Amino acid sequence: MDYRIEVVTIPVSDVDKAITFYTKMAGFELDVDYRPNDQFRVVQLTPPGSGCSIQFGTGVGNYLVVSDIEAAHREMAGRGVSVGPLRHKAGMPDWQGGFVPGRDPARRNYASFFDFTDLDGNLWTVQERGSLEK
Repeated sequence: MDYRIEVVTIPVSDVDKAITFYTKMAGFELDVDYRPNDQFRVVQLTPPGSGCSIQFGTGVGNYLVVSDIEAAHREMAGRGVSVGPLRHKAGMPDWQGGFVPGRDPARRNYASFFDFTDLDGNLWTVQERGSLEK
């Protein structure tokens, strides 16, 4: 199983000022600014020509991307990692519907997840994207 880091989460003190800095001054492309509620906001930006992006916001952690969420869940649990249950986004197309148990039946990219926490309390979210090109 390949586990890909496609985004690096960075801390910022002011999300809106950080967006301005990264887009206007550093030249990054704003990919996502998603805020479904006051407890969660994710901003993703990509440097020109980069295969990896940065994220910051409210309620975000670190992400790994896999091509088969169920296999990754079994593999990590088999290694002794305390993994959370599989869940998927219920809402379509605006992703506002919250989570329901299990893998996404339609296998939509970035719709299925599980979490684990490392020994220092760092949260990791594993999410599925069907096709991982090498």
